[in-house]
Amino acid sequence: MPGCTPTAPAAPAALAALAVVALAASLTPVTISAQATTLLVRVTSHDAKIIGSGVGGARVTIRDFRTGAILAEGIQEGSTGNTSAIMVTPRERGATVYGTEGAAGYLATLQLSQPTMIEITAEGPLGTPHAIQRASKTMLVVPGRDVLGEGVIIELLGYTVELQSPAVGASLVAGTPFTVAVSVTMLCGCPTEPGGLWDADEFDVVVRVLDGGTEVASQPLTYAGTRSTFATELTVSETGRLELQVLALNDGTGNFGMVSRTVDMKSTR
Repeated sequence: MPGCTPTAPAAPAALAALAVVALAASLTPVTISAQATTLLVRVTSHDAKIIGSGVGGARVTIRDFRTGAILAEGIQEGSTGNTSAIMVTPRERGATVYGTEGAAGYLATLQLSQPTMIEITAEGPLGTPHAIQRASKTMLVVPGRDVLGEGVIIELLGYTVELQSPAVGASLVAGTPFTVAVSVTMLCGCPTEPGGLWDADEFDVVVRVLDGGTEVASQPLTYAGTRSTFATELTVSETGRLELQVLALNDGTGNFGMVSRTVDMKSTR
């Protein structure tokens, strides 16, 4: 038409340049800023309460399940929780059992940019290294979706058994009776006694004496009249360096605990 100037078609070189720019833009990675995501973990003693500060707490480590990278770690601190809510009151779905005021837990803040599969590992009680148990679980966490309230529960099985007698370095003589005494508590430190909430009549306490890995003596311990304390009088005829093992055994709950000590059994001559 008169007065109109037709537009010249784009040169092939120009079209190619535009295509390259568009392709580069499509391949540029999109940066997603990480979101702080809060996760509460509670480590509990099987058939008992929360593992709190009174027994040294529990170590919690959170890792990226696929890469193994540590995302958070720390120590669970606080009280063992409400005994009635945890051990006595029948549980209803949605009821608060562990999340009571002051109850121990570990609160982690994870920086997440995408849904991430994590592994949570718990170890405790830290106050008695020989009795430490370990457990873990995996779960998917999503950026910005906090997990609070009751928290993620990780349960540890076992008893804490501590040797009270014989003392380290005690002079023991073959053929002469000596006292073997231990305390047996739940991993959370809760006491055991006959007829109690953690009933001593429901588990066995046994002492074993080993010589080079071979059992040379074995005997049950009985409740000694004081909470969590069990004892017996033991006579061993073998001499030399022997291993003394005391075990708490509950087949019904799967809780087992052990303490051991090397003793020097001297000859009567």
